[in-house]
Amino acid sequence: MKLIAIASQKGGSGKTTLAAHLAVEAENVGAGPVMLIDADPQRTLAQWWEDRSAAGTFVPGLLKRTGKARGNSKFNLLADMESMREFGANFVIVDTPPGLTTEIQEAVRYADLVIIPVRPSPHDLRASAATVALARTFSKDAMFVLSGATVRTRICADAILALAQHGPVAPVIVHQRVVFAAAMIDGGTAMEVQANSKASQEIASLWRFLSDRMEGKVELALRRVS
Repeated sequence: MKLIAIASQKGGSGKTTLAAHLAVEAENVGAGPVMLIDADPQRTLAQWWEDRSAAGTFVPGLLKRTGKARGNSKFNLLADMESMREFGANFVIVDTPPGLTTEIQEAVRYADLVIIPVRPSPHDLRASAATVALARTFSKDAMFVLSGATVRTRICADAILALAQHGPVAPVIVHQRVVFAAAMIDGGTAMEVQANSKASQEIASLWRFLSDRMEGKVELALRRVS
C-alpha cells in the first residue's frame, strides 16, 4: 500500500482538486482500491465525496475518511492506514490542511510520495519552501506539481526553473480550467464530465507519471528533495 500526501502550507494551491482527480483516475485505470483521507477541518474533500455519493457516482474502493472532520476526534493517521491496509487498499491519498499542523506533519512522515502543488506566482513559490523543508526533515521523496497555471505563459517556465532549484518538478502541468471546479461542485471530476478534454488528459498523464515514479520505473534528471 502506497501513501501519497498532497501537502502545501498555503491555501488555494489545488490540493483537494488533485486529491479527488488522482484518486478517481487511479480507480479508472485499475490501480485501486484507492482510499482518501480528508485531514482538512474545512472538509472540502469530504463534501465532494458526499456530493458524489448523493449523485450516485460511487466508485468501488474510493472511500472517504476524515481526521478532525469527524467531530472532535483526534487525527490518527496510523490507525486509518492500518484499517485501509486491512481493507486491501493499494493507494491512500491524504488531502492536508494549510499551515504547519499535526496533520500535515504526520502525512508527510508516513508518505511514500509527497506531492507539493504550487501555483505559478511569486507568493506561492516562496510559500512552498516550508513544505520542502518538512519533506527534507523526514527524507521523503517529494515532487512539485505546477497547478492552476495559465496556458503558455512565461511565468510557468520561470516557476519551473525556480522550483527545480529545490527539487523535482512533475513534467505535467495542471492548467487553470473551468471544468475542474465545475465538475467538483456536483461530486464529479473532469474525466467524467469531459472525458476527452485537455483537463482529463493532464490528470491521466500526471497519474501515469506519479505511478511510475512510485514503482521506480522512471528516473528524474532533477534531484530529489534532500
